[in-house]
Amino acid sequence: MRIKTAYIAAAINRYPQAAAISEASFAVFGSSNLVALWNIADESGHGVEETLPGHEGLVTCIRFMSDVMFASADDKGTLISWRKLGSQWKSTGRIQAHTKAISSLCVFNDWVITGSSDASIRIWEVTSTDNDTDEFVEFQTLPFQGKYPLSMSLTYLPQTKVAILAIAGTGNSVQIWARSDRQFVHAAVLTGHEDWVRGLAFLDPIAAGQPLVLASGSQDATIRLWAFEPWIAETSTRLSHPTETRSDDLLDAFEASLGELGDTEEGGRQISLRRHIITVKEAQRRFQRFSITFDALLVGHEAGVTSLSWRPPSPFASVPTLLSTSTDSSVIMWSPSTALSGSDRLAPIWTNRQRFGDVGGQRLGGFVGGVWNPQGDEILAWGWAGGWRRWRCCTSSKSPDQESWTEVETISGHSGPVKSVGWSPDGRYIISTGLDQSTRIHAPVLTGARVKPVWHEISRPQVHGYDMLGAVFIDPFKFVSIADEKVARVFEAPRGFMRLADSLGVSKMPDDEHFRPLGASVPPLGLSNKATEEGTLQTVIPEVPFGRRPFEGELASFTLWPETEKIFGHGYESITLTISPSKRLLATACKASTSEHAVVRIYDTNKYQLVGQPLEGHLLTVTRIAFSPDDGFVLSVSRDRSWRLFELQGGGYRPVAADKSHGRIIWDCAWAHESDVFATASRDKTVKIWEKENESEWKVVATIRTSAAATAVDFSPRTPEYRRRLAIGLETGDILIYSNSHLTSSANWTQDNIVGSRVAHVNQINRLAWQPTILGDIPTLASCSDDGTLRILIVPIAMD
Repeated sequence: MRIKTAYIAAAINRYPQAAAISEASFAVFGSSNLVALWNIADESGHGVEETLPGHEGLVTCIRFMSDVMFASADDKGTLISWRKLGSQWKSTGRIQAHTKAISSLCVFNDWVITGSSDASIRIWEVTSTDNDTDEFVEFQTLPFQGKYPLSMSLTYLPQTKVAILAIAGTGNSVQIWARSDRQFVHAAVLTGHEDWVRGLAFLDPIAAGQPLVLASGSQDATIRLWAFEPWIAETSTRLSHPTETRSDDLLDAFEASLGELGDTEEGGRQISLRRHIITVKEAQRRFQRFSITFDALLVGHEAGVTSLSWRPPSPFASVPTLLSTSTDSSVIMWSPSTALSGSDRLAPIWTNRQRFGDVGGQRLGGFVGGVWNPQGDEILAWGWAGGWRRWRCCTSSKSPDQESWTEVETISGHSGPVKSVGWSPDGRYIISTGLDQSTRIHAPVLTGARVKPVWHEISRPQVHGYDMLGAVFIDPFKFVSIADEKVARVFEAPRGFMRLADSLGVSKMPDDEHFRPLGASVPPLGLSNKATEEGTLQTVIPEVPFGRRPFEGELASFTLWPETEKIFGHGYESITLTISPSKRLLATACKASTSEHAVVRIYDTNKYQLVGQPLEGHLLTVTRIAFSPDDGFVLSVSRDRSWRLFELQGGGYRPVAADKSHGRIIWDCAWAHESDVFATASRDKTVKIWEKENESEWKVVATIRTSAAATAVDFSPRTPEYRRRLAIGLETGDILIYSNSHLTSSANWTQDNIVGSRVAHVNQINRLAWQPTILGDIPTLASCSDDGTLRILIVPIAMD
């Protein structure tokens, strides 16, 4: 039976060109080495629908060529074309375009232009064959003088079919290339910026007689607009009209004032009014001349500009509008405001019409990129940490001054490998940890007028200074987490989370809700979340209406849980932890290269005190620990290729069995819910099922051989038809589903499903976790991987 995906949590890569939106409102973005598909017009709020495997490196650039075709590039120099064939997206073309990372991508008609950190720009022509494949044919390579191209934009010159290409990068100038006959030739160099130019965007003339406009954004925090228009020697351009002498005077005065600003060694900022004249040849071998002039300087950002995007044509957008993102944590909409004085019409002055984002400081690196939706009434931007922000125009107007914008819900995910995932005791939500140093809670929520709950991130209880490695729930409102440090930390839900979960239909508030702190905050230079005891709830989660889940900015700042305890004991950094099914005992282990530190420490969850003596026996790092469902045994596996079993005797656990039959490191272990068998998963490409033979021996009753190293394993809860399921995660990202009837021999296991990279993952699976309670007789499986995604899979029961 087909396995369905209920939820994919995926962050966008931190590249300005890592996302694109088609005319059909379909967003495609790079997430690690995956291409994620997101229908932004879907009112159900489902989020990422699927991910496309194919890239081996991080996806850096994506651009649509049509509604049913796009191109993607990665940091290994690979360029891939994708087409929608029937109802599925498939890779139709692939080429090693460069030897180094592709840093910029531009598409225009059947052209694809790639810019790489090998300091070259290559122009490709895409041709489609009858068997649904694409071929990339290179017809020109442009040198870039030892610099890296960071942005490119291509269009036609006004009233011609002559292509004009703008290229910028790790320099302070913009290179202009024009296509003469079949080849692009260097035409002009536009100077004026004082730092790297990261963003370029052409705006085609809105009406006849208007110029082609190029916007360039730089790390010097400014945006420059350049006008391209036909040049006639007698009348020249707009700036030479007698009626516009006042404009000339104003610009000259402005340039002089800027030149007087800084009496520093470098001098003041200059504005060049030089006119660049370029000559191009059209198809009929007719030569035509164009002028390029500096038109406007947009100043408003406090840090580097990372991306630029013009608003798509729409009925309510009568004036050109430019969107810019910056590392100052702001997104700005710019549009011209024409001032009139008597009969003279002055040059337009571009003003900051709308400003989005966070005020004050460069939170988490600011914004990396931004795009418009096809209708021009939504803005989507992403930040350094991979989170999306989304704003929607509520009251559209032909005047930008009268538009009203509001932030709306969007998607989120870890921006690095996800190391663990665990369910709450009642199975209502899950907690995940990742190397992006965050802990996140995800749950199916009911918002707005939606009938069915949809999975989303609802809280980010811990944003840490160390890489997060694991977290487990003690009860629905308390968890323990470990990171790349020696201490384990305990967190309890604040009142703000209680009310949020209740409003979203996730869980009911407990009776002690009024005795909990309002929220938590992290002191400057601190690692521990401190409880917020004073003030109102609005100071903790400001302006979150009832029934709305938090936005990305709120998740990162206002959904923290206060830390209540620290658990010490290990001599080196933590590596794994687990909790007993009864939630009374907690087990931890740390990195170790000697037997002295390769121990398991057991704590009670009441006072967090050590129970008995540390469990010894391993020689190297303990990679995973598992309690039997009745708390009677503790199973540990290690890098030393052995597993060890400890039985509860008196007040502590005592060693009762051990084995070293695996040939490589053992990554994971799990108990069946009947406590009669357990499984071990190893790099030797086997999963072994163990059953008790006598008081001191456990024997292998089944060996499941896998195509790659087995890195994760977990048993499902008991099902109504008395079958137990075993999920196996592989190093390649595939998931195998096996089943066995516990009423018969434990040696008989049947493979029910193989979940490939199209539905599962593309990198090593770090943890698998079945939902502790089966809702509607359909098991649910959570998985996380080094590919940065967290997935919730609906696994139908395969009947005999």
